Amino acid sequence: MTTSKKKTMEMISIIDEMFPDAEAELNYTNPFELTIAVLLSAQTTDVGVNRVTKDLFQRFKTPEDYLSVDVTEIESYIKTIGLYRNKAKNIQKLCRDLIDKFDGKIPENYDDLVSLAGVGRKTANVVLSVAFGEPRIAVDTHVERISKRLDIARYKDSPLEVEETLMGKIPKERWSKTHHQLIFFGRYHCLARNPKCHECPLLDQCREGQKRLRKGLVKGM
Repeated sequence: MTTSKKKTMEMISIIDEMFPDAEAELNYTNPFELTIAVLLSAQTTDVGVNRVTKDLFQRFKTPEDYLSVDVTEIESYIKTIGLYRNKAKNIQKLCRDLIDKFDGKIPENYDDLVSLAGVGRKTANVVLSVAFGEPRIAVDTHVERISKRLDIARYKDSPLEVEETLMGKIPKERWSKTHHQLIFFGRYHCLARNPKCHECPLLDQCREGQKRLRKGLVKGM
């Protein structure tokens, strides 16, 4: 059995107190730039993405701009991040689809979004939530790790199962806010390799924390 709805919300409330102002950390000025930024963020930190989009978004403003150059020029702007060649190709494919199918604009519904090159479920959920204000929970590595460590979801659950579990335990009006707060909790507190268990208010509820505690890995305890 995983954690109950009541206990889940008690833990979410504590995370809310820790990170009340959590929000998207990618830099963008419109839904198109956000979509490109989230596409680039796969297996890359937001800091790394923001570093390359500073110049990328100055050079390319529209889908037509990205299609007016050879893919190698796009690569030159993003070569410091992972999978940059594949991402550059996907950006051009995405831009072609935007022009051919969506009048050059980012669609505001899930099915159309995931039809775009390089846009999976996580990216679509982020765009819908951040750009268009639709309640969504996007499951990235941080959200998945935290959900499993806190026993909100099962260790064997897929990202989709984690998403469905979170949506079932958290009120819809809290989905988008909680998504960002779980990311911040995972990014700045419950890190993958060196979680701050010694100062964590959720240590008693955390499966990973209790395991580390038994092994004597929690400093100061």
